[in-house]
Amino acid sequence: MKKLKLLLPILCIGLVLTGCGNKTIPKLKDGKEVVAKLDGKDFTADDLYAELKKQGGTNVLVNLIDEFIVSKEIKDDEEALKYADSQIATLKAQYESYEEDFDTALTNAGYKNLDEFKKVIALDFKKNKVAEDYIKTTFSDKEIEEYYKNNIYGEMTVRYILIKPDVKDDMTAEEKTEAEDQALDEAKDIIKKLKKGEKFEDLAKEHSDDSTTAKDGGLYSGFQKNDVVEEFWNASVNLKDGEYTTTPVKSSYGYFVILRVKQDEKPKKEDVKDEILTALTTEKTSEDQNAITEAWVNVRKKYNLDIIDSDILSEYNKTIKANK
Repeated sequence: MKKLKLLLPILCIGLVLTGCGNKTIPKLKDGKEVVAKLDGKDFTADDLYAELKKQGGTNVLVNLIDEFIVSKEIKDDEEALKYADSQIATLKAQYESYEEDFDTALTNAGYKNLDEFKKVIALDFKKNKVAEDYIKTTFSDKEIEEYYKNNIYGEMTVRYILIKPDVKDDMTAEEKTEAEDQALDEAKDIIKKLKKGEKFEDLAKEHSDDSTTAKDGGLYSGFQKNDVVEEFWNASVNLKDGEYTTTPVKSSYGYFVILRVKQDEKPKKEDVKDEILTALTTEKTSEDQNAITEAWVNVRKKYNLDIIDSDILSEYNKTIKANK
């Protein structure tokens, strides 16, 4: 995010090129504006511009362009500011946990105050949102249909019992294996009790190591595929209503015994299209580190970006090629 600090020098450039207060900017005979002078040398605005171009001028210009586009694409700052507040709260908590002063860290990082830092975070959030909104427009009907077919289900309700192996860090490998075996045996015993007619709810209250659901007889309502680990979902979706797993379901959490209560009907594609596009965008940006950068290149094209300065254009094109 610190690259956004490059926006600040452009304010100073503006003052230099347009003049400060009522002071008249001197000009040379060829009409060039003088921004500073000393014995034997006049420094012109062209001199300054040429040097600043070399020192990150392309980044400064692109940031200005993107800020303008953001202002056109996003009119409401509320979501971005809420995000910034949450990020700042998290960072503050982290610094406090290490007994370090957050305000000092901000100063050392080059920020004038918290408000400036908040604006930078909010702007970064909005830039990502503009890019993600563009990416959502790039998915084909076929991709949307495929995701709908393979990943969208009706909400599931189950009861489950979780048996966690009593594994400790200081255990030997043999001891850990023994603890795993004990948990597996306990889960198998629960299934035997179910087959004998004991109630699932009662067994969950007595045996489940998940205190959140145990008190409700293991009830877990209204979850989707992405809400649970893969093993849990696969076991649930392959059961019929009223059926339970006849073998323990192994996962990173331990062993599950699952009773399927019901599954709602699959929602219509039109009703979950926004959800699908968000999921596809998340997948794309996770798998392709240049997705956001490429999206911004296309967003600028949509606004008919025309970089007149040949040096900056050349540097801009190099940056684009480097990110492909």
